[in-house]
Amino acid sequence: MNKLELLRTFVRVTELSSFTQAGESLGLPKSTVSEHVQALEELLGARLLHRTTRKVQATQDGLVLYERCKDMLAHMDELEGLFRQDGAVLAGRLRVDMPTAVARKVVMPRLAEFVASHPNVELEISSTDRRVDLVREGFDCVLRIGELSDMSLVARPLGTFAMVNCASPAYLRAHGTPRTLDDLSQHRLIHYVSVLGARPAGFEYLANGKPRQLPMAGTVTVNNTDAYEAACLGGLGLIQAPIAGLREYLATGRLIAVLPDYLPPPLEVSVLYAHRRYLPQRVRVFMQWLEELIEREASA
Repeated sequence: MNKLELLRTFVRVTELSSFTQAGESLGLPKSTVSEHVQALEELLGARLLHRTTRKVQATQDGLVLYERCKDMLAHMDELEGLFRQDGAVLAGRLRVDMPTAVARKVVMPRLAEFVASHPNVELEISSTDRRVDLVREGFDCVLRIGELSDMSLVARPLGTFAMVNCASPAYLRAHGTPRTLDDLSQHRLIHYVSVLGARPAGFEYLANGKPRQLPMAGTVTVNNTDAYEAACLGGLGLIQAPIAGLREYLATGRLIAVLPDYLPPPLEVSVLYAHRRYLPQRVRVFMQWLEELIEREASA
């Protein structure tokens, strides 16, 4: 049995405290995960995990092994690609998470380019507006838009997304087109929050280079970018969103840009990954591809 595979399985079980979740992360049955850990314990002659009906926890020996083999496994991934100059030979699974709108409108339309260059990389793309746990859920990297909150991860800036204020033609016919901040008192803002119940930011804009917020009324609050766009297309109010995701609607007239002198600050785009000395080459190459993609999108 491949000793490296046993170690990889043990690391995932330790990180997730679950045989079931580790199996889902690795694409293995729970029984196989259990067999891997048992084989590793027999090989080393040490008990590595405490198993109860509620959770799995590393023993003291298990913690020592976990710390020693994390970097070793990452180093092995690096060694596998050390002498591969041709990116087409990159192989292995790559698990990535990104916001729904970015996946649907920016990444997926161009992903065939990456697949054509690296056909042996097995991609798993998660698209959700919730903040996933990169380590516990087994992601190699995650794409983030806006302010970053998790300082335990390494952040690589990729660029920025310019913003736009817009509304549907039907909404503007019914309520008029706002031309000044004072006009907004007669308008509604569709509020976006990451968690329902949180306080909406209001209308955001730059004044003398500094961000400002103007409280605005609104009858609809959403926590999903698809619902945010749909509410705007349905005439429920104004939205403020990255122009990259709205170009088609603006070009066809389904949405109209307003208040060009009062735009929100651009949103930072970053890719995050765990604090590891060695990153697999396939992750580095994919992050570089993302950076070039964001640069193209930002300059379009």
